[in-house]
Amino acid sequence: MALCISNALKLSVRPSLLALCQQQSARCLSNKQDELILDFNRCPGVCVALLNRPQAKNALSKSLIGALESAFAAVRSQRALRALVFGSAVPGVFCAGADLKERATMPESDVGPFVAKARDLLQELAELPLPTVAAIDGAALGGGLELALACDLRVASDDARLGLVETRLAIIPGAGGTQRLPRVLGPSLAKELIYTARVLTGAEAQTLGLVSRSVPQQQGANGFAALASAIELASEIAKNGPVALSMAKKAIDNGMSAGSMRAALDVEANCYARVIPTKDRLEGLRAFKEKRTPVYTGE
Repeated sequence: MALCISNALKLSVRPSLLALCQQQSARCLSNKQDELILDFNRCPGVCVALLNRPQAKNALSKSLIGALESAFAAVRSQRALRALVFGSAVPGVFCAGADLKERATMPESDVGPFVAKARDLLQELAELPLPTVAAIDGAALGGGLELALACDLRVASDDARLGLVETRLAIIPGAGGTQRLPRVLGPSLAKELIYTARVLTGAEAQTLGLVSRSVPQQQGANGFAALASAIELASEIAKNGPVALSMAKKAIDNGMSAGSMRAALDVEANCYARVIPTKDRLEGLRAFKEKRTPVYTGE
């Protein structure tokens, strides 16, 4: 099977998490037929999705695209979820991009539809109604970086390698990279990076704003520092009101493309109106008054 939904024991999100990520990687790699592992029990409210194609450096193949489709459907069905982390079970690589060996055997007539399917799939990831965090340990190149760009936030190890390198192969990014990178970095810098096919380290990517944080890779190329940090971040996010998180994401994303500040403020007003009648809003007020931790239900 291409997709495995794991029922592993809940793991503590503390300094020991790095070692626990390495243990989870070993478990995933021992079951190589599962190209994508979904772990709903790593910490409360967080789903951890781990790419697991070690023989192909997590390259995006037809079968992995199918596994991602099933994964997004599973994520949407879990009402208790508050955040999604995308990482890798393979040491030293997040995702190397398209499966070029498979692409080389693909008839020319199939290339366009396959890329279109990948583009639509990553847009589905971008539109998931919960915060998403990409954990980049190792290489995120071509389609791998496009996958990370479709997430709301990106965390990278300082020695990660990130780049849209398609022009080296006489093609262009086709799964959203030409549109999402300019929205993150601005058009001029995005053009420079795409035209040159330049590869950045995680530390350089943070300086430019491509990732929100860069963390030291404590275990060299075999480490999972970004995954551990991303799970910590997602755990922090998951403590907040789920309807508020969904509406905040919608307000930001839709407002950015609204065309004018007035239109963007209308988007915000509509999203704010969605949180006013919720039970969670009243629970937040009560918890604040009673000086306790709120218990949100997503209602």
